[in-house]
Amino acid sequence: MTLIFAHRGSAGTHPENTMEAFYEAERVKADGIELDVQLTKDGEIVVIHDETVNRTTNGKGFVKDYSLKEIQKLQANYKFKNKLFKKNRVPSLREVFLWLKGNNIICNIELKNSIMDYQGLEEKVIGLIREFGFEDRIIISSFNHYSIVACYRLEPAVEIAPLYSSGLFMPWIYAQSLRAKAIHPNLKAVKDEIIIESMNNGICVRPYTVNKVEQMERLLNLGCTAIVTDYPEKAWKLRESKKG
Repeated sequence: MTLIFAHRGSAGTHPENTMEAFYEAERVKADGIELDVQLTKDGEIVVIHDETVNRTTNGKGFVKDYSLKEIQKLQANYKFKNKLFKKNRVPSLREVFLWLKGNNIICNIELKNSIMDYQGLEEKVIGLIREFGFEDRIIISSFNHYSIVACYRLEPAVEIAPLYSSGLFMPWIYAQSLRAKAIHPNLKAVKDEIIIESMNNGICVRPYTVNKVEQMERLLNLGCTAIVTDYPEKAWKLRESKKG
């Protein structure tokens, strides 16, 4: 069965990378969530996509220049200007993990360290995973493939997956060379035969970001490992409609 991962939570309907977006993902029965992590100036792991807070909050500046206390004073619902979303804030990864203790949702953590060199990010994330005993529930991905290899070396029990956005030759072989169990390609960068061949070689395929019905249909019909979508409810309903 193709699993459904809620991209930054239910980012199409709720403020991305907020607890409310993750709660919604759970409500609509998503199998997993995808989120992004960076480090604050006091070394805390926070869940936010951009290197700056400008786009998704009412603040300005780089994530790395805020302390955890400071960044959590910002409103993280900048794109959702309605009465439902007023008090959303940037969560810490610890906060997300505490919530995960109450369910069985898989969590894909993307390390946002391709632009900013967050020293110690891998060690901090692996340390928190070990603290909660989530080694079998976490997938670590990044466009920084050196970083995911570092995570594998720190904790081989945690699955790693390279993110990529353009054509990669025989990606299942590349994944195997990294000790990765999956690839996370941009949907536009992966053809049907690549998906099938990767899975036939024991490599899971979780394309992003799959938001259109015809895209979902394509991957569901292929039996793709998972889809990463801003609209998990739409994807879940479509998957259910295909059950005999």
